[in-house]
Amino acid sequence: MSFKKLIEPLNDALKRKGFETPLAFQKQALSKIKGGANLFGIAQTGSGKTTTLVISVIQKLKGIAFGDSPRALIIVKDKQSALDLENEFKTFTNQTDLRVYCAYEERTIDAQRDEIYVGVDIVIATPKRLNKLFFLNGIHVSEMQLCIVEDAEFLFKGNGFSEVSRIAESIGKCQYVVFSTTFDSRFKKWQDTFMYNSQIIKTN
Repeated sequence: MSFKKLIEPLNDALKRKGFETPLAFQKQALSKIKGGANLFGIAQTGSGKTTTLVISVIQKLKGIAFGDSPRALIIVKDKQSALDLENEFKTFTNQTDLRVYCAYEERTIDAQRDEIYVGVDIVIATPKRLNKLFFLNGIHVSEMQLCIVEDAEFLFKGNGFSEVSRIAESIGKCQYVVFSTTFDSRFKKWQDTFMYNSQIIKTN
């Protein structure tokens, strides 16, 4: 998939950033995500995974804000990862009206629940805070179209894997994408449940 097939705001943002052609990983992953596949994208740092994530979400939502409930969810390791990804989204969404929100520890859960309730399109969240929001009915998933795990290696430290598994099982039918540098054998559990018929792409 070439960058030319993306919506105009994305093409404009890519030109401003000096991106002319997709990297090898991006070329494979963008087309599969656009086609609706559940996907494990396995590639090393510098392969363009984060840019692929951002482009895919904006393209999926057509760059247009809609309703109150989030339509895309991105699960990240920690607060800093959430803030870094939010900044990356800002460079691509300034010609759209998409609403991006970060949910992480260190802020009161009531404040975050109220802010999400006002209306967001994309939520970037840590697993612990996301689970707490679910428990308090602070985030509705009925309109969710895309759920992504960024840099999924963090899942295998502490309770990350079980926390994210509970979230995915709560969402139900949705397109799932996992980006990682390696394919861990524990991912096979997801292939048997909510990521059925998933595809795997790997690049060096």
